[in-house]
Amino acid sequence: MFNRHRRNLVLAGMFLNLPRVSRSSALSVANILSASDAIRNPSVPFSIHISLVEYRNRVRDQEGYLSAFAKMDSQRTQYDTLVRIFEPLRDRGKLMLKTGNEIWFYDPATASGMRISPQQRLLGTASNGDVVTVNLARDYSGVLIAEETVSDGDRKDRDCWHLKLTGANDAVTYPAIDYWVERGSFRPIKSKFYSDSGHLLKTAYYRRYELQLGKERPIETVIIDGVDTELVTVMRYSDYTARDIPDDWFTRDGLTRIRF
Repeated sequence: MFNRHRRNLVLAGMFLNLPRVSRSSALSVANILSASDAIRNPSVPFSIHISLVEYRNRVRDQEGYLSAFAKMDSQRTQYDTLVRIFEPLRDRGKLMLKTGNEIWFYDPATASGMRISPQQRLLGTASNGDVVTVNLARDYSGVLIAEETVSDGDRKDRDCWHLKLTGANDAVTYPAIDYWVERGSFRPIKSKFYSDSGHLLKTAYYRRYELQLGKERPIETVIIDGVDTELVTVMRYSDYTARDIPDDWFTRDGLTRIRF
C-alpha cells in the first residue's frame, strides 16, 4: 500500500512536470487555426474599409484607402475577395480580384486586366495578399512549436501558442509563417512571414480589438519590414458590414459589369 501510494505520487509529479506544449495536445493546429480564422474573418459575406499608412523613420510617407468585399466559396472553402481602390489617386477606380488561388488586377478606364502576384507590394510593406481575406486553416499546414509568452503590439505580455505554418500550395502569399495565437481567446497576436529561402520578409502585430459583426476582431495590423525595421505600414479596418454580394462580382468576366 505504501508502494502504491508512492507510485501515484511519482506519476502525479511526472504529469505536473510535463512540458507545457503537451498539455495542448487535445487541440490540434487545425483547431487553433480555424478558431483564429473565425476571429479574423466574419462567417457571412461582408464589406470593409481599409486604410494604409506607410511610415519611414517614423515619418508619415504614403497613404492608401480601399474597400474590400469578401465571401466564402462553400465548395472550395476559400474566401473570394474584390478590392476597390480609392487612393493613391493614380489607382483610383481600379479593382483587384482574388478568386481561388489567383489574383487579377483590372483597370476599368482601359478595360484591361492582368494576373498579379500576391507577394507584389501594394503600398509600403503591405502586399496584395495582405488586403485579401485568407483562410489559414485551409491554405497552410502546421505544427505546434511551443507555448510561449510574447509581447503584443502594445508591448503587453500574452500567453500564446507558437505555430509554424507551411503553405499548402505555391499560390499562398507567404511560403512559411511563424504565428502566435493567444491561448484561450484564440486571438492572433503576432506573425513572422518568410520567403522560400527562409529570409524574414516582415513581422505583423494584430491590435485594437473591437466588436465587429458579432466577434471581437483586430481593427489594426502593424507591419514591419524584415530588413529595414524603420519601414512600417499600419493597416486599419473600419465599417464591417454584412451584405449580400453577387457571385458575379467574383468572376473575371463580372469585373467589366460591376456597378457600385
